[in-house]
Formats: sequence, structure tokens, C-alpha cells
Amino acid sequence: MSRKSFRFFIAAAVLGMAGIAYASYGDDRAYIEDLQARYMFAFDYGDPEGYAGTFTTDGILDYGGGEIKGRKAIAEFIAAGRKRTEAARANTPAGQQPTVGRHIINNMVIQVDRNGKKAHGVAYWTHMTSGADGRGTVDFFGHYEDEMVKVNGQWLFARRRIYNEAIPEWASQYVNPVTTPSPPPKYRAPSGQR
Repeated sequence: MSRKSFRFFIAAAVLGMAGIAYASYGDDRAYIEDLQARYMFAFDYGDPEGYAGTFTTDGILDYGGGEIKGRKAIAEFIAAGRKRTEAARANTPAGQQPTVGRHIINNMVIQVDRNGKKAHGVAYWTHMTSGADGRGTVDFFGHYEDEMVKVNGQWLFARRRIYNEAIPEWASQYVNPVTTPSPPPKYRAPSGQR
């Protein structure tokens, strides 16, 4: 093998390894984006098991109403929300459409650690609610700060913090969360307990 061929071989090998590393990040990012989407669909459709299944068995959901720890407690939280939604939908006045809420997640910043086992994510979320005529409007928005881990090849939330700009106790502190993590959302008692 000539020197020129050897150098070409080495350069190709280095570029190939760099491509594999990049593909690994791309794959992880795609799986994390899928995790985010499955979380949103499960939440919007009141699927307790689907929602809780996006968390590790000891995962933590922190939305400002307190920390909810573990899949069982998280599933119970979503099941209670589904019951409230079903009751509200059952009481929709004749001639009106039931209210529907949907979330959108975007502007995801995802940092995967070097060994591909942990990741940190920050993303915006927006919530829209439809009115009696079926037309929707944006009513809430905020951001997520996530700690994720890969368990048996699947990305899951170890901790998800939800910040909501419409609720002062849960709002960001007007500091870029990509570079400076936000303090946890402050506890705010449910409206019936204030």
C-alpha cells in the first residue's frame, strides 16, 4: 500500500467514525423527540398508562402543584384529570361542542452525554383550547426542563419540570433556560384550596 493510499484509508476511517458518532446523536435525538410526542398525545388524550410510561419507574413530574413521584402516582394524576375532562364534556350544553385542549412542543434543545445514557432537554410548549364553536385559541405557554435516561435502549423522563408563563409561581425567571437551569416551579395550591 502506498503512502497516499494509506493516508486516504486513515482519513476515510476517521471520517467514518465521526459519521457513526453523529448518527448516534441523531438517532438519540429522534428517539427523544418521539418520547416528547408520545408524552403529548398521552396527556392530551388522557391516557394514564401511556403518559406514565414515558417516565422511569421512579420518575418525577414537577409542575408546580408539587412533585409527583413514580409511574403509579403519575398515572393516577392523569386518570383523575381524565375523569374531570369526561365530566366536563358530559355537561356540554346542547348545540355546543365540548372543549378540547391540545399541546404543541417545539424549539427543542437536546444535549446527550458522551456515553449516550443521559440527556438534558429544554423545549417550549403551547396549549390551545377550543371554544363552544370549535375554534381554538392559545391560552397557555411555557417551557419544559427535562432530565432523561436511556433504560434498556429506550429514552424516558427521569424528571420533567413544567413552567407555565400564565401562572406567576410556575413562570420562568426571564433567564435563558438553555444556559441557566430554572429553579423548580414554586408550589401553588389547587384553586379550590387557596
